[in-house]
Amino acid sequence: MSQIRIVNRKARHDYMFLDELEAGIVLKGTEIKSIRAGNVSFKDSHARMVDGEMWLYSLHISPYEMGNQFNHEPERRRKLLLNRREMRRLQAKMDERGLTLIPRAIYINKRGLAKVSLALARGKHNYDKREALQKRDQERDLQRRLKDY
Repeated sequence: MSQIRIVNRKARHDYMFLDELEAGIVLKGTEIKSIRAGNVSFKDSHARMVDGEMWLYSLHISPYEMGNQFNHEPERRRKLLLNRREMRRLQAKMDERGLTLIPRAIYINKRGLAKVSLALARGKHNYDKREALQKRDQERDLQRRLKDY
């Protein structure tokens, strides 16, 4: 059985990751089938603490093609399964420093459970993004030259 992993590639460009953790996610019937099919979009998704529970907002899981009238709502908020201590620690960091909790990837583990890889992140400024692109281009050029040499 191959492991399914859907990655939020834009997050690395827009944010600097400070801390990472893994959380379970509560899904409804056809959502797991859509994830297995790879029909997930991370655009503008983030996690937030509401009434002592951690929720994932704006994660788009497309309705399952073969589903019926019991198909799920694509952008509903989804509960994240975290330890209370972890939630308190994350909330304190988010309040204190103005950080955001961003989903980096969704994957199915070996036991068949859906997990979300989250990152505590700080948004990058435009000049940070330009520097990162420039550095990556220089590294790529260097690798090409070494390969040709």
